[in-house]
Amino acid sequence: MKYQPFEPAHYYHIYNRGNNKQTIFKVEENYNYFLKLVKKHLLLIADIYAYCLLSNHFHMIVRIKEEKLFSTRFKSGKVKLHQPFSNLFNAYAKAYNKRYQRTGSLFQEHLKRIKIEDENYLKNLIIYINTNSSHHNIANYESYKHSSYSSLVSNNTTWLKRNEVIDLFGDKENFKYVHSLTKT
Repeated sequence: MKYQPFEPAHYYHIYNRGNNKQTIFKVEENYNYFLKLVKKHLLLIADIYAYCLLSNHFHMIVRIKEEKLFSTRFKSGKVKLHQPFSNLFNAYAKAYNKRYQRTGSLFQEHLKRIKIEDENYLKNLIIYINTNSSHHNIANYESYKHSSYSSLVSNNTTWLKRNEVIDLFGDKENFKYVHSLTKT
């Protein structure tokens, strides 16, 4: 299956899971390292709106930045927009394989992506991703440490696009309210 290339100024739901549905995050350090790599590689070309990391898969909403905001190497076209994603997943897989003395592919073949062109769909995905731990009966989304929800409702500094996300829902109270409607 050929994937549509990433385009500047567009939102994408990206997701993937472990090869053969295997675990890709075993311990707290794995989750933290993955997010460190997200910041290192993806913030060069994209803004992050929501994420959820579960033991065997992840979801993320990104908005590829406008082309004028890219560094020269991306503007020139010499480096394609998918390269930071590739760098992120390769770096994580290499570190994971080294730590757990394993070889081979960690993730399924290709990063999955869906271009988001409708604001209602974007809002529903943000809710779905933030509450994903509840959908899988892992933990209550309000207390789950490996999703964007707590960062989005807090006042602490974050690298997420908190203001833009909250504005989609009107205000923080409505953001919390619409999430509470999905409790299982």
